[in-house]
Amino acid sequence: MTIKLKLELASGQSLKGAPLELLAKGVPIARAVLGEQGEVMFDARPGTAQLAVRVDRTILKTR
Repeated sequence: MTIKLKLELASGQSLKGAPLELLAKGVPIARAVLGEQGEVMFDARPGTAQLAVRVDRTILKTR
């Protein structure tokens, strides 16, 4: 199943290239990269679960 989303920040800033994770019950089930216009598509197996999207935290730099 393909899940299509468009994400927009209230500030108008772009998240282009940000890696995202699709979560089902808090567990990552698919990953994708945000496009130039805020579009993203996830490929996931059909099922029933509460879904959420988060930025993949591996892009965060640690000091």
